[in-house]
Amino acid sequence: MPGLRPRRRPRDGGEAAGGDVDLVDALDPLTWRTVAAWLHDKPSAATRQVGLQVLASFLRWLRGTDQALELLAVTGAHLDTYCELARTGALTRTPARKPLSTRTVARKRSVLLSFYAFAWQHGVVRHNQVPGPLTARNRRIAGTPPLTREERRLLRQGVACLAADGRTAEAAAVALLESTGAGADALAGLTRQDVHSVADGAGSRPAVITVHHGRDDVVAFPVPPLARPLLRVLCASRPAGEPLIRRSDGRPVDVDWLSDALTDAALAGGIAEQRARDLHPRMLRAVTVTDLLGDSGTLPPPRPHP
Repeated sequence: MPGLRPRRRPRDGGEAAGGDVDLVDALDPLTWRTVAAWLHDKPSAATRQVGLQVLASFLRWLRGTDQALELLAVTGAHLDTYCELARTGALTRTPARKPLSTRTVARKRSVLLSFYAFAWQHGVVRHNQVPGPLTARNRRIAGTPPLTREERRLLRQGVACLAADGRTAEAAAVALLESTGAGADALAGLTRQDVHSVADGAGSRPAVITVHHGRDDVVAFPVPPLARPLLRVLCASRPAGEPLIRRSDGRPVDVDWLSDALTDAALAGGIAEQRARDLHPRMLRAVTVTDLLGDSGTLPPPRPHP
């Protein structure tokens, strides 16, 4: 895979740590295929390298914590524990390391959430409660007609309704989803530092937001008028470096949370109930997983496994 040639010794042309590649290659076939497809989904070699590095680090910690726990059976509690240990510098593999910054930990969490959202969308999470075969699920989402211009207008109307009800995080998330097409992992990683303001007569207003797709890839989007007051509220209420968009109990958001917010906004805006419940964040993304994997929406074929 481009960008992930294993590095065995200095200056041998390798692009990723050989130990990380070996760790992933030793996974069971289904988990390996899921990781490979997720990495293939990344937009550049740099983001693939970051994804592999973070996932390998998490996998090593997981193996040291519970040898029997599979990567695809992890819960949010495991992610929370790992990120807290990273934040305090207490990861067992690197006990002498200094604590990581809140922003760095948030990006690690965002990478891991991206992997588990991908796995959930493809029906391979071990504790997934959504029944049905992988290909049927993907075809259902891919076969749902895209939003029309009128439905997008109604969706924005629903965002205003959520904001009026005090659901600022949900309203901001759907507004940014509709205007940028960013995935749940990218929205979950947004911080105050990603919102750039310009001065106006009343002080300043959000003008541009930068969305991170990994450590090195950054895309800037103009902030739609509907999202500006919402981002002002969130920026004023969140400490520097902490996620702007999060659940009411402080936990990070994921694709399920964003999907629920999207449905609520659609219903509030007047979109028919069944249509609102059929909507999925992937339908608003600029590039979908199905597009990247081909018409079948399936994972790549298995590689020979030792």
